[in-house]
Amino acid sequence: MALDRPEFRPDPALSRDAMETLQRDIADAATFADDLPFDPDTVAVDGPVEADASGTERLGASSDAPVIVGVDQAFLDDRAVSAIVAIQDGAVIERAHAVTPLEIPYIPGLLAFREGGPILAAFETLSVEPDLAVFDGSGRIHFRQAGIATHVGVALDLPSIGVAKKLLCGEPAEPVDDRPAGWSTPIEADGTVEAPDSTVIGYAYQSRQWDRDQSINPLYVSPGHRVSAATTRDLVDALCAGYKLPEPTRLADRNADDTKAALG
Repeated sequence: MALDRPEFRPDPALSRDAMETLQRDIADAATFADDLPFDPDTVAVDGPVEADASGTERLGASSDAPVIVGVDQAFLDDRAVSAIVAIQDGAVIERAHAVTPLEIPYIPGLLAFREGGPILAAFETLSVEPDLAVFDGSGRIHFRQAGIATHVGVALDLPSIGVAKKLLCGEPAEPVDDRPAGWSTPIEADGTVEAPDSTVIGYAYQSRQWDRDQSINPLYVSPGHRVSAATTRDLVDALCAGYKLPEPTRLADRNADDTKAALG
């Protein structure tokens, strides 16, 4: 999959100030409203997708179901193992990965400059055309509204959403502890986000919960590009199938770990 906006390719050689300026340009270019090539109400996963359940026989065949890819990474010494799993109609139709060097350390708020290039390398190996990408990371829930899901989504002009396990910035409208499965509350911009206060930049979403004293923390979901915050929440809800993570990123996480183990 080729870059639509090559000027937004993450460059780890930039200064920190230049990286932050580029992120502001990406946020300005992002569309945080629904512009999807499919009806989000048609997205549903009836149960966990088997990692080895292949739908490759459908490649090239016509289907109204969207192709949704999950994106995740594992790390091996100073290399990133970037994995993509594409699903359609409840089956895996393609797996892709790239192994590339990591050029800078992790810096909060600048994750895309460390991991975005390796992720784009994996997208370049993908043969199917995705309709939506689900990233393990943030989208609009970001200091400059340009997390990795937004950065890569805008660079590819691909509808994208971010699903993070921790809240990077912003403030939940309600307390998030001990909530039942299916519960959600908006994440609003505050003084930590370059957006007007109270702007809804995403949601805390409780994908599952234990039936015991121990509590599962919510996910923090946010639009990357060409998706609204509310639709992001609804898509994550539709893509969860009994596990905490939505199926696309759960499968991508497994693919990244399997690839890392094979590289040894």
